[in-house]
Amino acid sequence: MISQEQFEKELELIIANAIREDVGEGDHTSLSCIPSDAKGKAKLLVKDDGIIAGVEFAIQVFKTVDAGLKVETLINDGSKVKFGDIVLYVSGSSQSILKAERLVLNAMQRMSAIATKTRFFADLLEGTKTKVLDTRKTTPGIRAIEKWAVKIGGGENHRFALYDMIMIKDNHIDFAGGVSQAIEQTKTYLAKNKLAIKIIVEARSLEEIQKILDCGGVYRILIDNFNYEDTRKAVALIDDACLTESSGGITEETIRKYAECGVDYISSGALTHSVYNMDLSLKAVD
Repeated sequence: MISQEQFEKELELIIANAIREDVGEGDHTSLSCIPSDAKGKAKLLVKDDGIIAGVEFAIQVFKTVDAGLKVETLINDGSKVKFGDIVLYVSGSSQSILKAERLVLNAMQRMSAIATKTRFFADLLEGTKTKVLDTRKTTPGIRAIEKWAVKIGGGENHRFALYDMIMIKDNHIDFAGGVSQAIEQTKTYLAKNKLAIKIIVEARSLEEIQKILDCGGVYRILIDNFNYEDTRKAVALIDDACLTESSGGITEETIRKYAECGVDYISSGALTHSVYNMDLSLKAVD
């Protein structure tokens, strides 16, 4: 996984690029009708039910836009919210509040939707040992905040990108000439380049799982698109040789049954690619 330093750098890049994209040479609407010395206050209002996420990110956005803005937080990340709740107040330069408004809302609406869906999936797994994982199926350019939202919602992060974990999937296996060849070539590559990166391997059959186990040195086996019976067999075969992960078309109707097969993790791209933004608004107050 990436370091905290790398993660914070990603956040800085997201904010800088979003401000560049949205503000450009200037917010001419605010510049034209709001005096430069005008002070104001706004509240972040919830117009939906779910799990709030992105509060700390919003604070970072406000401070980046204008270090003089003051934020009073009433509800923290990960809390349940309902229609009518006020998450925070922001006060200071009216122009600055308006400049930050859309970025704050866009990010928090998206993050809250992801956190809400993740919490729903995590609750379905309550009482089992299984944890829900995200994937790399994220919106280009804002992966850091989407994966942050998964954590806020009670899930765990899979690898961040292509560089922080080896994940040998079906195409890698086929291009390499087989699962055993792919694993051995990977081990050679890691040794040659002095890289300490964990290896995950996708398995399409019980036979491939046995070959993976014979090679050894694998951190987790991805049991991909198996039915319940074969998943239970795979878990028994793997035993404690490495961690296990189920994936492939798992829905809210089936996730509990896969967890009861004994896997350590279930990954779901739906956490980040199939959500409906939470309705939030930023309103001026007297």
